[in-house]
Amino acid sequence: MPIALIVFIVIPLVEMLVLFEVAEVIGGWQTLALVVLTAVIGVQILKQQGLSTLLRANQRLQEGQLPAQEIVEGFMLAAAGAMLLTPGFITDTLGFLFLTGPVRRPLASRIVSTGMLKAMGSGQGGGQFWSHREYRRDADGNIYEGEYSRTDSERLSDGKKGDSGDDPSMEK
Repeated sequence: MPIALIVFIVIPLVEMLVLFEVAEVIGGWQTLALVVLTAVIGVQILKQQGLSTLLRANQRLQEGQLPAQEIVEGFMLAAAGAMLLTPGFITDTLGFLFLTGPVRRPLASRIVSTGMLKAMGSGQGGGQFWSHREYRRDADGNIYEGEYSRTDSERLSDGKKGDSGDDPSMEK
C-alpha cells in the first residue's frame, strides 16, 4: 500500500471514526474542546522542546561538532507539530510521543547511529576531484579557516594521471 494513500486517506478516515466514537461517549462539544486543548498544549510543548533542541545544536556547533542528533530531533519535532495540528486523537498521541524526550532522543539516536542521516546527507560529490573546507578553533575560541583540494591518482579523461606537481617522476 503506497505511503501517500495511508497518509492522506486511511489515517484521516480512522481519525474521523475515533472522533465520532469519542463524541458519542463524552459529547460533541467536549470532543471538540479536547481536540483544541491537545493542539494548544502541544504547541506550547513544541515551542519549549524546539528551543531546547536549538540551544543544544548551537552548543554542539560551538564545540566544533556536527549536531546530527539535534538535526534529527528537529525533524521529529516538526513532524510532531504537524501531527498535533491535525485534528484527531491518534495523530495527537503520536505527536506527543515525538515531543517527549524519552521517546524522541533514543529514536533520533538510533537514526543517527544506523547511518540514515549520513545517507541522506551524502549528496553529490565524489568523482576525480573533491575539496574540503575545514574549520578549527584555538584555545581562545577563534576560528581558523582553511581549504584544500585533492585529485585522485586515477587517470583523468585526457589519459594523464592526476596532478603531478613539480615531480617529473610522477608523469606518464
